[in-house]
Amino acid sequence: MAQAGLTYETLETAFRHGNFKPLYFFFGEERFLIDSLQALLIEKALAPHERDFNLDIIYGAEANAVDVLARCAGYPVMAPRRVVIVRDFEKLPDNLRFKAYAEHPNPTAVVLLICGNKPNLAAHPYRALREHAAWAEFKPLYERQMPGWIEQRVREKGYRIDAKAAERLAAYVGTDLRSADAEIDKLITYAGGRETLTADDVVAAGGQTREYNVFELQRAVGAGHYPEALAITERLLQQASNARGEGLMIVSVLTGYFMKLWKLTDCQARGMTDRAMASRIGVSPYFIKEYLMSLRRYPPAALEAAFATLLAADYELKGGGSRNEHLVLDLMLRRLVH
Repeated sequence: MAQAGLTYETLETAFRHGNFKPLYFFFGEERFLIDSLQALLIEKALAPHERDFNLDIIYGAEANAVDVLARCAGYPVMAPRRVVIVRDFEKLPDNLRFKAYAEHPNPTAVVLLICGNKPNLAAHPYRALREHAAWAEFKPLYERQMPGWIEQRVREKGYRIDAKAAERLAAYVGTDLRSADAEIDKLITYAGGRETLTADDVVAAGGQTREYNVFELQRAVGAGHYPEALAITERLLQQASNARGEGLMIVSVLTGYFMKLWKLTDCQARGMTDRAMASRIGVSPYFIKEYLMSLRRYPPAALEAAFATLLAADYELKGGGSRNEHLVLDLMLRRLVH
């Protein structure tokens, strides 16, 4: 019977303490987490001077199963173990041979097999790997999970981030963990030694100001203040080094905002509490009333129209029209607010 899949946290803790299994099987779409564990495995399993003779990183489409298995079965050279990593394992020809290896892995090796997506787990060798290897599936996070992930990642780096800052950063990056990690490093550098990262840091590190930023724009749109929304948008475009890229970022953030409002309609229909609704859409309970106030202006038909408007703006900014960024966003705001 297959054992249960492991979590990222469990694997990270084991690797940091030097506790390794002879065979690991990772799969899923969230490659950032897989890549992070791969790097940690190499760092903790082998000293730098041991890696020349004891580390193999192989890409499935460029190898054959016989050669890879020979590497997995090899003994370490002047080291306690050897490490073999096979990326894109699903592309390795004749990888069915790993069914037998899964049943009897080399105890002096740490072998990590990585699939870029979810394979057919009912078929061998994947079935055997689930039964005998330490395995984990890495799924993309939901939007509502991103602020919590950001807070945890910041803590791992030795800092703190307040709830509003985590939400603002999540609005910038969506569910892209690699981008989120890069933005966290940028924030830490910007903070200059301060241990707590704030919402103002998120805005300033993005080249915006407290008065003119996408979050004030989001608030103005939600409140139905067209002149204010237009003034903020114009200032953002003027300050940007790439107006087209800035426009696309604005559309992305506003799309995320309206997605939260759309989810709130379902929450209200279910009679959920304010705290439960905040958790569902991924915001702090302190800010849920602001979203609920905005929702009064956007019944389902208005939300549907808003999504159509945002999609049209995204299409034009990506080359689907000839109008400049200022005109595209002005028309978008007129339709959203009125």
